[in-house]
Amino acid sequence: MASGSALGNHTQRGRNVILAAAVAAAIVAIKRARSPSAPQSPKEEAVTERRPSSAAGIDMVFVRRLMKLLPILVPSPWCKETFYIALVAVLMALRTLCDVWQIRNGTSIETAIIARDSKAFRLYMTRFALSMLPIAAVNNLLKMSLNEIALCFRTRLTHHFYRLYLSGFNCYKMSNLDDRINNVDQLLTQDIDKFANSLADLYSNLSKPILDIVIYARKLSESVGGFWAPGGMIAYLIASGVVLTHLRRPLGQFTVKEQRLEGRLRHVSSRLIVNCEEVAFYRGTQRELHWVEETYRRLEQHMHRMMRFRLAVGMVDTVVAKYMATIVGYYIVSRPLLDLADTRHKSATQKELQESYYRSGRMMLQMAQAMGRLILAGRELTRLAGFTARVDELATVLQDLDEDKFQRLTLSRAPSRHSLRSEDIEAALSDEQWAPGAGEKVESDGVIRMVNMPIITPKNEMLVRSLNMEVRSGMNTLICGPNGCGKSSLFRILGDLWPVYGGRLEKPRPDKMFYIPQKPYLSLGTLRDQVIYPHSRESMIRSGRGDSDLRDLLDKVMLGYLADTRDDGWDATDDWADVLSGGEKQRLAMARLYYHRPQFAILDECTSAVSVDVEG
Repeated sequence: MASGSALGNHTQRGRNVILAAAVAAAIVAIKRARSPSAPQSPKEEAVTERRPSSAAGIDMVFVRRLMKLLPILVPSPWCKETFYIALVAVLMALRTLCDVWQIRNGTSIETAIIARDSKAFRLYMTRFALSMLPIAAVNNLLKMSLNEIALCFRTRLTHHFYRLYLSGFNCYKMSNLDDRINNVDQLLTQDIDKFANSLADLYSNLSKPILDIVIYARKLSESVGGFWAPGGMIAYLIASGVVLTHLRRPLGQFTVKEQRLEGRLRHVSSRLIVNCEEVAFYRGTQRELHWVEETYRRLEQHMHRMMRFRLAVGMVDTVVAKYMATIVGYYIVSRPLLDLADTRHKSATQKELQESYYRSGRMMLQMAQAMGRLILAGRELTRLAGFTARVDELATVLQDLDEDKFQRLTLSRAPSRHSLRSEDIEAALSDEQWAPGAGEKVESDGVIRMVNMPIITPKNEMLVRSLNMEVRSGMNTLICGPNGCGKSSLFRILGDLWPVYGGRLEKPRPDKMFYIPQKPYLSLGTLRDQVIYPHSRESMIRSGRGDSDLRDLLDKVMLGYLADTRDDGWDATDDWADVLSGGEKQRLAMARLYYHRPQFAILDECTSAVSVDVEG
């Protein structure tokens, strides 16, 4: 007996050593994963996005970000999101009550089997069979309601951010005047979707275990005779939660960087699709393949590092949240039964002891599992912090752009081939009046007038220090000069795309000016939509014009055949940017100009692709 006991103790010590070694290895792996990565080569640094790092952890910053987004997600107490959130809460309570009932009914079935009581076995089995459909309905309604919450959140965020993005010229400002976000398509699609799903899942993963803990703690305290048993489990939950939350902190930063690298890969791929013809003409497929593989390589390296970190944290999570929680639960349940001095079980029969252990043990096991899920939910909470940081960054940038606040526009001290001399730039820098939006804008009908207005590009070059000119309605003015001297830059200032740094700009309302670039834009929709863009058919009808007027405009630019050669006529839809030639696109843009009849037309080499006979 002594040797057997010693052997058992030796085996137990060996297991403890193995467990301690596994935990130590996991902690070392976590520290290595959290340490800074090796420095990048100059080549890698050249293609890495310039972006300030933003913290993404479970802290007050995360709470403030989430609270800022909450009014967008749940705008009022009477919206459908509130209904689904309340419905999920009710369904989770019903599901927990169903679990408690199943534990009791399952214990009664097992007791009847052991006691060889056929009548009781049939009774409890009949109850179980009758409960299957309601329990299945509760479970599947809960899943559907969570999916509805995620979809509602995504819908709210998508509508909100797209309205901001397409408000005024924010879409242009984000791509050309501000460099904080480079892959806005990634944020507006995948990041918002992942944030909505993560938030909806977290609502279930947090509230359901908390509800289970409350209900099972109450039932367990009645079964074991006091709150000391669930209290011990809750104390273990708090202690392990603090430790694991600290270990998981880097996961938020990993998530932020992962989404940025995913967005970079998406940007490179979409850019290749847009410019595939030019790439093919230049025989540049191998060079483009290099950039795609280089971009994916950085994403792959980051994913490997993140997987190693998750492996290490996952080991600790599994040990602490699953196995250790079960050990604590077994210990707590066994105390009343192993205590021979406990008066409640002195006169109990073997059957009663067995039934009490089964019921208490299963409730404790369910409570331990709920605590394990709650501890593991911290991992998803850290991941949510990363998505929240990304979405909050989008909200902050869009709000700044809406208020004409940029974080890129600074005057450059290095003169370029077409910028001013260095002494002129130094003089401009010493003058405090040069700042984005510092110039005065005045709405003036029938005249475009610039007084001491500088022209400064988003690339930080001052092309013109002080421009003075006046163009009245009816005047034909030709602006010419070498490439890069500021012709198109002036047009962008007139179109309110670029801010005015100083001086005074007088011009009519935006609807009295129309701009035709060298490469005209063709929208989605019908042939009619191409002519009246950005108007809709309803606004065209309200203005008192019809399709016959549009036909006259197409005849003026020798494009009448576009409406004749298609079966649907003006309602024909096509990929107009692909089916029309360069000259046809430019002539269609001229028809659009005739339709709008502005007070001023700004033409930026808008007939460069039109043949000489048609242009004349």
